Parts: sequence; C-alpha cells; structure tokens
Amino acid sequence: MKEKTIFALGFFDGVHLGHQALLKQCVRLAEETGAIPAAVTFSAHPQALTRGESPLLINTAADRERLLRGYGMEKIIVLPFDEALRQMPWQNFFRLLTEEYGGAGLVCGSDFRFGYQGQGNAQLLQQACDEVSIPCVVVPQQEIEGIRVSSTYIRQLLELGQMERAVAFLGHPHTLSGIVQPGRQLGRTIGIPTANLVIPQGVVTPKFGVYACKAKLPKGEEYLAVTNIGCRPTVDGRGVTVEAWLLDFDGDLYGRELTLEFHAFLRGEEKFPNLQALSEEIQKNGVQTGQFFGKK
Repeated sequence: MKEKTIFALGFFDGVHLGHQALLKQCVRLAEETGAIPAAVTFSAHPQALTRGESPLLINTAADRERLLRGYGMEKIIVLPFDEALRQMPWQNFFRLLTEEYGGAGLVCGSDFRFGYQGQGNAQLLQQACDEVSIPCVVVPQQEIEGIRVSSTYIRQLLELGQMERAVAFLGHPHTLSGIVQPGRQLGRTIGIPTANLVIPQGVVTPKFGVYACKAKLPKGEEYLAVTNIGCRPTVDGRGVTVEAWLLDFDGDLYGRELTLEFHAFLRGEEKFPNLQALSEEIQKNGVQTGQFFGKK
C-alpha cells in the first residue's frame, strides 16, 4: 500500500522564500490529513530540454535536497527530466503523481506549468484534483519590495556580489557543500590555512571576492569563516577556487565534507604587492567577519 503523501511541486532551485511558502502549505496539509509531506522535483532543470540549455543553478542537487528536508520534506522524489517526461501530456503527469506515487494532495505555485509544452497549469491542476476529490493548494507568488522572489533574480544577485540581498530573498544563507580538496598550502605559510572547495559544473559562481561565512562540519561543528572566491591574483593562481579560512579552527580537513553558508560580501578580489599585505588584509576580514556575526 502506497504511503499517503502530500506533494509540493517544483524544481526548487535555491529553496527560496517562494518555495518555502509552498513547503509550509505542504507540511500544513499533510498534518491535517495524516499524510507525509514530500517534494517532487527533477533531475535536471526543465529548460535543459525545453530550451536546449539549463541556467546555472544556485545549489547542487545534494544541497537542494538538504534544504528541502530542512523545511519539513520527509521524502523527495526526483523525476528524470528526459524526453519521455517532456512529451508527457499533463493529464498523464497528474495520474503519475496521484496513482503511481500515491499523491493524496498537491501544492504548487500560481505560475506552475507542467506536461507537454507546459500545457498544464495551476488552474487545470486544481480542477483535476477536484474531480478526484483530493486537496490542492495554489500558492500565490511571493514578493519583496514589489520584486517577485525567483531563482533567476537570486542568481543575478549572487553574480553581482549582493549577498545580503540574496540571503533576504532566499530566506537562508547561500549554501555550497563539498569535499575539501588539497591546495598549494600557501595559506599555511602566512598563518592562514584554508579549506578549498570546488564550485561544481553547472552551479553559479558568486562574484569574485571575500565573504563572511559560517562553515559547518557533518557532526554539527560550526565556525566563522573568511572565504575567498576567485583566481588568487596575488599568487598567480589559475582557475576558480573557493578558499575558506575557518576562524578558531585547528586541524586537518582534507577529504572531509564541508558546508559553507555565505552571509555577506566583504570586498572584491584584488592583487596585493606581497604575501604580507595579503595576510594583513585577510586578518582584517577576519575581524570584519566576527563583527558581522556579533562576536565580542
């Protein structure tokens, strides 16, 4: 017997405030009906097939799932966004959710489109749910200062380095997780050892510069961190790197999973005359980071 499930529908890139409004309704409806709340999402951004290319994403699939679970989703169904799904009539997609996956109620945004050529919409979904006597909640779009909360707008904010505004529209810090990679270990020579992450292919790169972050390890350890995103011009670096200096941390992080939460943009990337000048500036950024988070 299939579990009685309420589904929130969407791609959920960033799991921003608009998405959170859906997830909140999904949890509420699940509690009222004795069901479990779950999200239905896709393995790739729908534009990858409908337009031939995907936008750069705010999060990796793993970070997106972690965020969804953090907002109450007990189960996450990832549908393969392949040619068969792209060509599926919206009625068949509805039956897939309700009959094959046991959807006992659906939640979507007012701009939700689904099925072949996006012929299905929130109104048709509501009607289909009414016909089989299951609840459907259509959530209106969310706005801040008259601006629609959207993944597209948040990506633009990240690329411009407007991190605090991006965080306001996300409703949580911008997140990047990964396995700490070996670096050139130059930071150790100036007393600033860094943990290096790689921005995965297909994920948006925030504006080059230095950010006030929190760094989290899997067992719940949390540290303030100064994080540089860029090409390290002072040391003739090549390729984009993410280097986090964890304040008050002493240990080896190579090969361990690390999650960085980006809260604020401190300064742009710049080339310093020598390592001493670079070290002094990063130390200042450490003080700024502590002040940002209210550290005495």
